[in-house]
Amino acid sequence: MSAPPYTPLHCHPASSCRAVQAVEVSTTLTADGLMLRYVVHGDPAAIRLPEPRPAQAADGLWQHTCCEAFIAPAAGTAYREFNFSPSGEWAAYSFTDYRARDIAYHAPHGPRIELQQLANGFELTASLAPALLPAGPAWQIGLTVVIEAADGSKSYWALAHAAAQPDFHLRPSFSLNLKAARP
Repeated sequence: MSAPPYTPLHCHPASSCRAVQAVEVSTTLTADGLMLRYVVHGDPAAIRLPEPRPAQAADGLWQHTCCEAFIAPAAGTAYREFNFSPSGEWAAYSFTDYRARDIAYHAPHGPRIELQQLANGFELTASLAPALLPAGPAWQIGLTVVIEAADGSKSYWALAHAAAQPDFHLRPSFSLNLKAARP
């Protein structure tokens, strides 16, 4: 079985990042759900990674180096947001519309996150079980990464940027179309 293709993410023009040369993500739909593999190419000493923590839900992960996925059924305005921290912590949110959070939603469990340090960056793999994914025959997906540099500056990477300032919640940024049918 060959490796899935990687799709490049683009740094938002309003943010710059000397620590990272490239970010790419692969998506693989399996019987166990959706696997996302983020690869960040750059100078490991110039990228600030959060310290390892227990695998548990936490808020505010996007304020530091964090990989994210926004997954919406192809029809409607609802979507889910997932944050995968290199620390091992995670967040799962449900929205009924643009930034309208469904506070009654509680993920039945967390994603599985694995971090591998590389000589030229890091690789984070996140696996989302079917129970975490929105219902529907097809999805529109936004794949994003926030990079916190060692100097504290941040850069914002995404498949597409739909505004003058970084805003990963904008539906036009959900530019990857994927059929939800599992093998």
